Amino acid sequence: MARDSSSASTAAGLSSREVILNAARALVGEKGYDGMAISDLSAQSGLPPSSIYYHFGNKLGVLAALLERTFDELHALFPNPSSFDELAPLDRLEAWFSAACASLDRRPDYLQLLVAISVGPQKDAEAVQATVRRIRDYAHTSWVAALTPIFAPNGGKNNEALVQQLAVLGRALTDGLSVTNSFDGMSYSSQVAPFVALIRGLAEQRTAKRKR
Repeated sequence: MARDSSSASTAAGLSSREVILNAARALVGEKGYDGMAISDLSAQSGLPPSSIYYHFGNKLGVLAALLERTFDELHALFPNPSSFDELAPLDRLEAWFSAACASLDRRPDYLQLLVAISVGPQKDAEAVQATVRRIRDYAHTSWVAALTPIFAPNGGKNNEALVQQLAVLGRALTDGLSVTNSFDGMSYSSQVAPFVALIRGLAEQRTAKRKR
C-alpha cells in the first residue's frame, strides 16, 4: 500500500529525491535491481511514477544516483589512514582497519549494495561503471596508504608492487565479508585481528630476510 507522499517526506525532513533513493536502496536489497520496478518504487516511496521519472529519467538513472550517493556516504563513513599517523606503521594499519570495519558493521548495507550491483547485468552501464570504479579506486587508494609505511616506506619497485597486491587482497576481503555478513551474520570487525596478524607476520618475515 502506497504511503502518503507529502506526509512521508515532510515527516522525515527529506526531499522527494531522497525519499525515492531510500526506497530504491531498500528494494534493491530485498529484490535486487532487476526485480525492482518503477511501480515498486512508487509504492515504497509513496510518490507517483511521474516524480520518479522527473528526478531520474528511468530506472537506471535511479540506480546511478543511488550509487553516487553511496559513494558520498562511504567517503564520509570511512576513516582516512592519515588520521592515525601518530602510530607506528602496524599499529596505524590496525587502528585504521578497526575503525573502517566498525563503520561497516554499523552500515553493512553499503557494501552489500555495491557488491549486488557489481555482479548484475546493469554493471556494464556506463553510469554504473563510472561510480563503481570511483568507489573501488577510493578503497584501493586507502589500502595503499595504510600499507605503504609497513612495506614500502622508502619506495622500491618490488616493495611497491607488494603493497599493490596486498591492497587488492584487502579490498577483496571486505568485498567477501559483505557476503559473509549477509548470509552468516559474521561481523567485519571479527576479521580485523586475523588479517592484521597476517600482515604483521609477513612484515616480520621480510624484516628477518633483510637481516640475513
